[in-house]
Order: sequence, then C-alpha cells, then structure tokens
Amino acid sequence: MSAVVLSARDLRKRYGALEAVRGVSFEIHEGETYGLLGPNGAGKTTTISMVCGLLSRDGGEVTVNGNPIDVGAVDAKAGIGFVPQELAIYPDLSARENLEFFGRLYGLGGSSLRARAAEVLELIGLTDRAKDRTSTFSGGMQRRLNIGIGLLHRPRLLLLDEPTVGVDPQSRNAILESIAALGREGLAILYTTHYMEEAERLCDRVGIIDGGEIRAEGTRHELVALIGKEDEVRLAVTGNVGAAVAAVQAVDGVVRAGAKHGDLEILVTDASRALPRLLDAVESAGASVRGVELETPDLEAVFLHLTGRALRDATE
Repeated sequence: MSAVVLSARDLRKRYGALEAVRGVSFEIHEGETYGLLGPNGAGKTTTISMVCGLLSRDGGEVTVNGNPIDVGAVDAKAGIGFVPQELAIYPDLSARENLEFFGRLYGLGGSSLRARAAEVLELIGLTDRAKDRTSTFSGGMQRRLNIGIGLLHRPRLLLLDEPTVGVDPQSRNAILESIAALGREGLAILYTTHYMEEAERLCDRVGIIDGGEIRAEGTRHELVALIGKEDEVRLAVTGNVGAAVAAVQAVDGVVRAGAKHGDLEILVTDASRALPRLLDAVESAGASVRGVELETPDLEAVFLHLTGRALRDATE
C-alpha cells in the first residue's frame, strides 16, 4: 500500500442552522485520485476548503504528509496545490507571466522559476501560447492554466474543485487527460465533481457525498456491488431461439434468461467474463448472434439507490 498523503477525519462545518458538512472522513494515498461525487450543495466545496486550510472547521482534523492543516498552518500548506472553481489568473498577463507571478508567491525565483514555468507550460499543453495574454484564451485553456498554477511548487496533494465547469467537450477531455497523467506520475489528487462520467473515468476511489455526509465510499466495482444489481445482456439472434434460451440458462452466473421479439434478454453476474460463454452457448444451440448490447450498473445507479434520486435531478 502506498503512503497516505491526505487524512481527513470527522470534518464538520455549520453555517447557522445549516450543518453543511457532517462528520466527513476519508484518506488519499500517493498516486491515487479520489473523487468526491455529489450534487451542487452537497458539501464538496466546503469539505475541500477545510482540507486545504482556507476555511476553519468546527470539528475534525486534517493532515497532509503527516502535518496538521488548519487556517494558520502556512508551512504545512506547502504540500498542497489548490485549484478553485473560480479562475485565479490575471487576464492582462501572459500565461508565462501568470506562472512566474504565482511562482514568486510560492517563494520561487530566478532561473529555477523560469525553468519550472516552462515545465508546467509543457505539462498543460500551453507552450505555444506562453507569451499570449490569457484574456485571449478559451475557457478550457484558462482552466488548464489554473491547474498549472497549482502545480508550480511541486505539491504532493492536488485539490481540484470542479475544474471542468463551463468548458467545451474538447477542452474538458484535454483537462481530464492531463489530470490522469498527473495521477500516473504519483500525485495524490482530490477531485470534486457532479459529473458522473468524470468520476468513473478518473477516480481510483469515489466518495458519494450528499447532505454533507459520505453515503458510501470505494472503487467503482465496490460501490456497484453495494446495490447487488446484475448486468443485463441483450443478444439479437437468429435460428433456434428456444434452444438458445435453454443453453444460456445453464451458463454459470446467469440469473435469468428469456426471449423477447427475437432477442435474448439475460441477467448475469459479471457480464464481461460471462459473455464469451454466452456466445458459445448460443452457437452450440444452433442459433447465430447478430448483435450484442450490454448494460452494467454504474455510479448513477448507486447514487439513486443511496439517495433516492438521480444525480442529474439533484444538480438541477
């Protein structure tokens, strides 16, 4: 098991009568991307603000690299890179000038700062626009520069608070690819989002947060296992459909199988492993497969199970 970079225990925050965060606990290891997945108002931003010491907490504790984090812990915060929802760049400065300005705030300077700025520009794919004013950048390019600023001082923990909000699909994809590369390089990443597909694509583990509480936590496979829902396979077949139904019913892992409008509808545990056996069974029964559809439970189904509502409804 890799080293624990971030440990958050029993975090609590109240605003008057509203308890925005209620006993949130999780940890992140080196090289791991951990997602806080939940609707707007679930407590994601409040949690991440307490983790990086921007917001005081009413209870709980946070350590990064074993160092306690709070609002006044200036030295301990050096291990954190924070990328907020709102852009924190100067539009009248170029990309390089923004990086060098913020680098000086981190205590960097001289040739080492210039070299590091060049490395970050390469990392975020903006080398060819280094001298251009950021006011001329697309929203996606500005977001990538925002991430670059958080990487300047080589933190061990990167906090990303919904970094793809308001960007086009192409820019969004570029941002997600960059974040995935950072995780592969060993950076610990805390990623908040209300986009289900981002969590499924990026995160090694996910904490589903709603109403200020972590409702469930784990890998995608572990979370889906919580709801005990099998995969659904639909096979379009020709030939002896009745014999094909009987054959697939005998395949290990099949819970139920039937025929509807010439298709086989099969409920099965772990369809990715069972599919080759299902296809062999159909062929052995004298039928032919001309189409395959596979539907597996996802994090949306888990969220619906835990909260009683779909995430897309909760964010509207």
